[in-house]
Amino acid sequence: MYLNKCFPREIENAKKNKTPVVIVGGTVEYHGPHCSYGCDTLVAEGLLEKLAEKKDIIIAPSIAYSPSSWAVGDATSGTVHIDEVVFEEYAYNIFMSMLYAGLRNIYVLIHHQFEQESLIPMTLSYMKAAKRATMRYLEQTKGQGWWGSESYKDYYENLETDDNPFAWIKVIPTMSTEVQNATGYDHAGKYECSILMSLYPEAVTLERLPEIKHWFTESAKEANRELGDEMVRRSLEYLEKTIV
Repeated sequence: MYLNKCFPREIENAKKNKTPVVIVGGTVEYHGPHCSYGCDTLVAEGLLEKLAEKKDIIIAPSIAYSPSSWAVGDATSGTVHIDEVVFEEYAYNIFMSMLYAGLRNIYVLIHHQFEQESLIPMTLSYMKAAKRATMRYLEQTKGQGWWGSESYKDYYENLETDDNPFAWIKVIPTMSTEVQNATGYDHAGKYECSILMSLYPEAVTLERLPEIKHWFTESAKEANRELGDEMVRRSLEYLEKTIV
């Protein structure tokens, strides 16, 4: 189910059933001459579409323009980079709106620069915005001192339950460290091109590899659909257990 195609009834059902609402945290980033700018966004979107065939989720509109950074290509490369401070405020307002709407099971799914689940500026922007929004929402709706009130005396007992407000918004990778170790992970090389080929084969054109030489794209010539299918399978297994 897509949030853009939902009506109030579907949102009310999502609130009642705590249906996961998932936002793709994507990028527009240079991936060499052979791999599309939307690679990070497409990988996450493709996995979500397949996950939606297995379980009930709501796919929210993707956020494509983000703090992608000019680490791979410079400002002339076509990469779109949004300053982290500006972006955090944008994400914060999205999260505040969702919390006020009554949604309590929100995920941000990221494929960009998430090697070994390390935290880089884009991921941290989402995480900080999520915690800021949660804290501000609680202060605005329950008043200052909400945590210290008697109504929250069971706070520590509820940390592992749905009643923990700081679990309302989660930022997760498309591929956990375990999945990455089992299959491989890179930027525009053998592994990323393989998973993209499995999901959107038209977004990879390996015959263009020789046009521009990069150290990080050398292995892309080994990319193949079979490896990509395995990466998709393992990623979906992880996501099915994680997005609940």
